[in-house]
Amino acid sequence: MSSATHIITLATRFQFHDVLNKISQIAEKAQENQSSRRSLRLILRNLSPVVQDIKQYNDHLDHPREEINSLIEENDAEESACKCSSENDSNVVEKLKNETFEAGPPFKCPFDVPENPKFTVGLDIPFSKLKMELLRDGSSTLVLTGLGGLGKTTLATKLCWDQEVNGKFMENIIFVTFSKTPMLKTIVERIHEHCGYPVPEFQNDEDAVNRLGLLLKKVEGSPLLLVLDDVWPSSESLVEKLQFQISDFKILVTSRVAFPRFSTTCILKPLAHEDAVTLFHHYALMEKNSSDIIDKNLVEKVVRSCQGLPLTIKVIATSLKNRPHDLWRKIVKELSQGHSILDSNTELLTRLQKIFDVLEDNPTIIECFMDLALFPEDHRIPVAALVDMWAELYRLDDTGIQAMEIINKLGIMNLANVIIPRKDASDTDNNNYNNHFIMLHDILRELGIYRSTKEPFEQRKRLIIDMHKNKSGLTEKQQGLMIRILSKFMRLCVKQNPQQLAARILSVSTDETCALDWSQMEPAQVEVLILNLHTKQYSLPEWIGKMSKLKVLIITNYTVHPSELTNFELLSSLQNLEKIRLERISVPSFATVKNLKKLSLYMCNTRLAFEKGSILISDAFPNLEELNIDYCKDLLVLPTGICDIISLKKLSVTNCHKISSLPEDIGKLENLELLSLSSCTDLEAIPTSIEKLLNLKHLDISTA
Repeated sequence: MSSATHIITLATRFQFHDVLNKISQIAEKAQENQSSRRSLRLILRNLSPVVQDIKQYNDHLDHPREEINSLIEENDAEESACKCSSENDSNVVEKLKNETFEAGPPFKCPFDVPENPKFTVGLDIPFSKLKMELLRDGSSTLVLTGLGGLGKTTLATKLCWDQEVNGKFMENIIFVTFSKTPMLKTIVERIHEHCGYPVPEFQNDEDAVNRLGLLLKKVEGSPLLLVLDDVWPSSESLVEKLQFQISDFKILVTSRVAFPRFSTTCILKPLAHEDAVTLFHHYALMEKNSSDIIDKNLVEKVVRSCQGLPLTIKVIATSLKNRPHDLWRKIVKELSQGHSILDSNTELLTRLQKIFDVLEDNPTIIECFMDLALFPEDHRIPVAALVDMWAELYRLDDTGIQAMEIINKLGIMNLANVIIPRKDASDTDNNNYNNHFIMLHDILRELGIYRSTKEPFEQRKRLIIDMHKNKSGLTEKQQGLMIRILSKFMRLCVKQNPQQLAARILSVSTDETCALDWSQMEPAQVEVLILNLHTKQYSLPEWIGKMSKLKVLIITNYTVHPSELTNFELLSSLQNLEKIRLERISVPSFATVKNLKKLSLYMCNTRLAFEKGSILISDAFPNLEELNIDYCKDLLVLPTGICDIISLKKLSVTNCHKISSLPEDIGKLENLELLSLSSCTDLEAIPTSIEKLLNLKHLDISTA
């Protein structure tokens, strides 16, 4: 036994004796002291992981089995002694019987709180007011309201990270983004998953609210903070339903509108001029006293034209950074025209259009920015999907290097927020961007949609169809009527204009209640199709078979459980389809897509396709060059026939913890250049035939 192993074993032994002695002491006093009984329950609950650790040491570190068995037997003996001692007092026994030992505190850490903002100005007064209310005893609902882009989310996030607020609520902080169409069942599912509890099946939104109430009551007695970010007027009644009868329960709502029925309201106002100048200097990378480089009056006019709106200041300042004086004068002239920027969001969008002036020398970046609006509001946009799209649409390289350059430029200009939840050096080395995401501010997303819709419907490069059950608060009948009207309108467009639609990109967001009729449509020019699903089951519509130019198919399910996808055989007729990316999808049995070059599966169920499929992967995708499988928890083995795809150049199987072995004949993949098996923790060995992979340039078997 190594010295390190011996230390671990001794530490574990001492931990056992300490824990068991503590149990004996508590058991003796259990009849007299109720708090001691609670401590007993906590210790018993914490004891189980220790036993599991020892078993793992025994299996993986080759400890002497007799020593480990002795420790486990000691634990069992002490537990029996504790039980016998407890049986002497019938009241204690009855109390312990009625408790759920495995429950534990629901929240081990705050839920979904964004990163702490690094730089803010002008928020001190509303921050202090809301902080005082949060620290006050008792339950209450607070509303932070103001125009879009004023910093409501930033302020709410800053409060969650405040030392005193964090000290009071500790891990019991839940941050939920509602948006225009809150997917309540999905939100509650994610909270259950975060707590490590089984994700229940909800009958409806009311059932989800009730289950959330039961979950939150598990922290009864400890302060609880629920942040509801970006709540729209149609969700006001839903906020009321979330006002559970829990002691010291605070709800902080951020919204573009005020809700009079909630008593405590804080109105966020535009920045004072001095704060606006400070913010502008920060994002324009100008020292506060260096305005002589750019004429001071010019700076003052630019800042005043932004009317104190932080988002506008940030975007305009960044766009003017290191730009010539002539462009400054042009922006000042154009921003000074028209009415106040606060009159309406439409005018805000019109003024924000000016940021494209600094991008006029690079139209590809403008197009890429507008593509970000193709994905649902307030959801992370996977960079890997953008790489696939842009390589086909704008002839960027397949490695993603040029795409990341554009994304970083958008980030530098504050037009997008790049997020890397888990940094892995090997990802960058392999040009693997599965851990890279983009978040887009609501106003900037609307800006992208606004610019895309300036062209006539039948001439647009992008079509964005967003159909949800609760869109705009419509009833089921009204929703059905709206779908029929839209379908008729689209058919009318085709009849009036016999030319095919010019759209190269089609984005459709839908749930199980919506079925848009495209029977008369001819989307033959579409090269990229994005399907955003909010449903447990989805059948690919027949009109997909008409997309003769389709090159990239991206299907993402935004619910917790993988969505069952059917009608996959439609793809067999698409001769130009080269890339498919599926996320949170139960992958069906494959259909033959002869010219497919790249297949990416992220957080998918693969067993049906890989183990029970009616067709071999080598027959389905005979010309496949790249296969990416990431976070597929049910993956046990690679699909049969994979070693017969001689064209395969990249094989990446990452974060698939149940896969234990690779095919013995993997050496047949003579063109393989990259093999990544990162974080496949149960992988025991690599076949010796790997030595036949003469073209292999990169092998990654890291565990982190």
